[in-house]
Amino acid sequence: MADQWATLGIDLHLEPTGPGLRRGLTDALREAVRSGRLAPGTRLPSSRALAADLGIARNTVADAYADLVAEGWLTARQGSGTRVADRTVVPPAGTAPHHRERTRPAYDLRPGRPDLASFPRAQWLKAARRALTAAPHHALDYGDPRGRPELRAALAGYLSRARGVRAGPERIVVCAGFAHGLKLLGTALRARGARTVAVESYGLDVHFRLLAESGLHTVPLPFDRLGTDPGELSAADAVLLTPAHQFPMGVPLHRDRRAAVVDWARRTGALVLEDDYDGEFRYDRQPVGALQGLDPDRVVYLGTASKSLAPGLRLAWMVLPPDLAEETAAAKGGIDTCGALDQLTLAEFLTSGGYDRHVRAARLRLRRRRDALVAAVAARAPEARVTGIAAGLHVLLRLPPGTEQSVLQAAHWRGLAVHGLTRYRHAAAVAEPADALVVGYGTPPDHAWSGSLDALCAVLPG
Repeated sequence: MADQWATLGIDLHLEPTGPGLRRGLTDALREAVRSGRLAPGTRLPSSRALAADLGIARNTVADAYADLVAEGWLTARQGSGTRVADRTVVPPAGTAPHHRERTRPAYDLRPGRPDLASFPRAQWLKAARRALTAAPHHALDYGDPRGRPELRAALAGYLSRARGVRAGPERIVVCAGFAHGLKLLGTALRARGARTVAVESYGLDVHFRLLAESGLHTVPLPFDRLGTDPGELSAADAVLLTPAHQFPMGVPLHRDRRAAVVDWARRTGALVLEDDYDGEFRYDRQPVGALQGLDPDRVVYLGTASKSLAPGLRLAWMVLPPDLAEETAAAKGGIDTCGALDQLTLAEFLTSGGYDRHVRAARLRLRRRRDALVAAVAARAPEARVTGIAAGLHVLLRLPPGTEQSVLQAAHWRGLAVHGLTRYRHAAAVAEPADALVVGYGTPPDHAWSGSLDALCAVLPG
């Protein structure tokens, strides 16, 4: 009978102290409520279940509950059990005050984020059910540090078909987001003796910082209308590029420079790290194929679900040369750091065609948004100019010289979250700074899109 009651109710950590079990239990429960550890409305275990957990007599628990009900700490009603009373909890002295979550902006045009309201919940749930039903029991064990084989096989097929990547499952390592993958690569490169990684003059400072934390020095390359100039790569051991759609400048790497980068890597034995963060989203033509297709032994391909699905999934992937795949997997500590169920779900989503359908729908929606943005800026803010190719989730909006900070201040007053180009400039870049906004048109949900566009045009110089 005791075993039966031990399986019922909820877990409750208590340490009765003092003279006598009843008094000790009463004091422990009172302190748990007073400190806020047991929130108002919390249902407590039945007296029989708590007695079984603590190894004491049921009457002792019942008496302690009755004492605290009489004092007003607990309430007891027939059919609803014993609960913590609804009363103000005074935090213990020295407890740090609780800070409210930062207020969300009224209008959000920050780059690098998809419309989270468009996440395909119903389709994802169906894929999750199919994946979990078909998964063998051992799929829930500690997994291969490279990731679930089902996902690596699905990615190999999809990337080959949709992005021109040349890879088998054995070359793929799944990671918890792009930043995690870059950190693993930094560790592997440093272990190989690398010292310097060339980067683009404009990019994400978090990427520069991750490489620096791995002991690698970052050197920015020049940038012009043809994209990043690889002419100064001679002293680097590797280079990090966004060749399909440069972030944040919005241009592709020119075909001659694509060839030059790969030739440099072959000649020197260096590596090219290709960030293909939104390569699936091209609106005026077929997307440019991945740079990795030119030389899979010298180019490391990095992709992510953060822009196509949602960053909260924390799923990304690397396609690596065979020897580097082993070293990068080893840098994960010998375990799979990504959830098996999400990996299995994404594998099912890919193989069933659900991912293709979602991307195609997102591509149409994003193209319409970009077209609307370009038209609105041209009509209502002629001193600003949209630049870059029709691709991705952001545009670069060029501003008159000297106006970036004043426009950002006006945006702040209006409740519009948008980024200036300056924040993406590498500290050692030598090119003349330019005034511009990096506008993410993928972020707002559909109901907030027109209002966000109006707010943007209202702060631009006219």
